[in-house]
Amino acid sequence: MLLSRIAPYSRKLAALTVLIATAFAITPASAKDYPLPGANSKLIGKNQYHVVKDDGGSLEAIAKKYNVGFLALLQANPGVDPYVPRAGNVLTIPTEMLLPDAPREGIVLNLAELRMYYYPAGKNSVTVYPIGIGQLGGDTLTPTMVTKISDKRANPTWTPTANIRARYLAQGIKLPAVVPAGDNNPMGHHAIRLAAHGGVYLIHGTNADFGIGMRVSSGCIRLRDGDIKALFENVPVGTTVRIINEPIKTSIEPDGSRLVEVHQPLSESINDDPQRLPIPLTEGIKQFRNGAQTDTDVMEQAMGHRSGMPVNVSTHAPLPEQI
Repeated sequence: MLLSRIAPYSRKLAALTVLIATAFAITPASAKDYPLPGANSKLIGKNQYHVVKDDGGSLEAIAKKYNVGFLALLQANPGVDPYVPRAGNVLTIPTEMLLPDAPREGIVLNLAELRMYYYPAGKNSVTVYPIGIGQLGGDTLTPTMVTKISDKRANPTWTPTANIRARYLAQGIKLPAVVPAGDNNPMGHHAIRLAAHGGVYLIHGTNADFGIGMRVSSGCIRLRDGDIKALFENVPVGTTVRIINEPIKTSIEPDGSRLVEVHQPLSESINDDPQRLPIPLTEGIKQFRNGAQTDTDVMEQAMGHRSGMPVNVSTHAPLPEQI
């Protein structure tokens, strides 16, 4: 009963979606624009479904086709082989989500879910980007902050810091003092500088085919090449940027449905298992969990499962429709 209730909220026509996925070739996707829900709602998007073909490639390749993050796809499909998913596997593509509990303006970046939300000024929409963030380590973590965009630069050069050069040298790689612009530049073709911390943190592209939706950078925020190009062309200098770290998002929707979306918390040590790390609960989350209309058993299941997708934890939530 509980496991059936843990399914993503309001999933309908799943079988039809699977048939469509097998009938048409999937082209690489760009960042998704979603209409903003009403002020009393946070729910956007709908999940998709993908049937792995015989030559379906790696999970990273599938994540890239749908433009979702690698870890988000892995969390939504526990047990799937991350290297070569088995042909015939039906994968859930996590494109349904709750908006973060933050002002709907500028850029909001949630480290725990490895996603960026861009609210264009004057538009009733939000664009969602999967991102890569800083690795484990004292000087490679991406910090939380409230800041602004101070500069934008196309075809940037890369000047590795002394710490970055030392880390690469320890791996037998000697970096030049300055890496010129071009296809071999790890920053890609566009860079957006954040004002805080002396301007050392950037939102930039990449010359790699992996790492989006993972902790791979030296502290900067990494986007796929097409995504950073679109963001670069649309976001103005001076835009507010909020970087938060919230593994749990909740919403009480206008119809009374109580939704929770739980992500794995960020590891603090290489030995941590993010699927088992305790998740600190704010007072607001505790009040949501202890509310009379919340099924606490289902919420505990959601907090243990950590699928990264919205789950209906209402006491009288309907069971998923049978197709």
